[in-house]
Amino acid sequence: MENENINEETNLIETPNLEEETDIKRQNYEPSEFIQRGCCQCPTAYHPISKQEINNCSKLNVHNWISKINIPFHEEGFDCVEVRFKNSHKDFYRIAEGLEITEGDIVAVEGTPGHDIGIVSLCGELCRIQMRKKRVSPNSENIKKLYRRAKPADIEKWASVIGKENKTLFETRKLAQVYQLNMKINDVEYQGDETKAIFYYTADDRIDFRQLIKALAEVFRVKVEMKQIGARQEASKLGGIGTCGRELCCCTWINNFQSVNTSVARAQQIVSNPQKLTGQCGKLKCCLNYEYDVYAEAIREFPRDSIALHTVKGKASHVKTDVFRKLMWYSYAGSQKIVPLHVKDVKFIIDENRNNRSVADLESFEVKFDVPKSEIE
Repeated sequence: MENENINEETNLIETPNLEEETDIKRQNYEPSEFIQRGCCQCPTAYHPISKQEINNCSKLNVHNWISKINIPFHEEGFDCVEVRFKNSHKDFYRIAEGLEITEGDIVAVEGTPGHDIGIVSLCGELCRIQMRKKRVSPNSENIKKLYRRAKPADIEKWASVIGKENKTLFETRKLAQVYQLNMKINDVEYQGDETKAIFYYTADDRIDFRQLIKALAEVFRVKVEMKQIGARQEASKLGGIGTCGRELCCCTWINNFQSVNTSVARAQQIVSNPQKLTGQCGKLKCCLNYEYDVYAEAIREFPRDSIALHTVKGKASHVKTDVFRKLMWYSYAGSQKIVPLHVKDVKFIIDENRNNRSVADLESFEVKFDVPKSEIE
């Protein structure tokens, strides 16, 4: 004990490198209202938003894989750009003549009525490809105009309008209860000049909200537009955590929702339990479509599971299928034992039955599994 200096009061060994504990205050996370529009904080006029900031805050970011390819000198640049707004709201606009626009610019665009403020998400030749994908003609007269880059006054008005959206959402829900409307108000999106507001809602039945529109117009002094969305779009706006433990796909990267039916679950041999197959939106999970094509292609090699196998020992019916191991389990009538068979053996037995011949039993074709010693012990 001579080599150790022990503090008799605290019974602790003193170490020269030990520092006193300091009170570190935990920083409270304050979500930014601009994240839904593609930036981390209120932007500055005349300074484009960096690509890294757009990628961090937006599931609608696009990788411009032809940005480093210069167009021929005798051709003019594409005169349309893609502008994003709140959540998944995007649209195409035509640039005014003589105006140079780059990705990340905050711009004032044509609205109905007035003007709106958005962030340029795509420009150049890739925008032309995107318009072709969305089946929008670049020569169409219905394409709205992009007026200019946003001025400091525009951004200041835009920021003040964004701050009113949450309050407007809660007051609108109260008004819907007052008028006893069986609908759910999910989101509110103000136009940049505060002349118009879009109210997104979900409802099971048709709703007569004429009185609600009049009340909203009187209270908020804006032009009101009601837009109905589906359950999947509602989940993408509200967000959440799925049963897999990760953030919902619809609020992170899915933009186009495809229909999912129960045949997709049956093809993947998934137990038809509604509680396990449905997501947060109450619909079948979108992830059921991810591996469906692989299963559908593999199942083509399998015979129909409704075909019974006839043997000398008795008739056997299908129980379950392992698609990737190409195994099918069958069981005799009145027996609890199930016999695994390879697909090629099942096809052989079916061909024999079609020729009015029966095999002796299924056990002669049974697939044997090697059981590890650890499981036996």
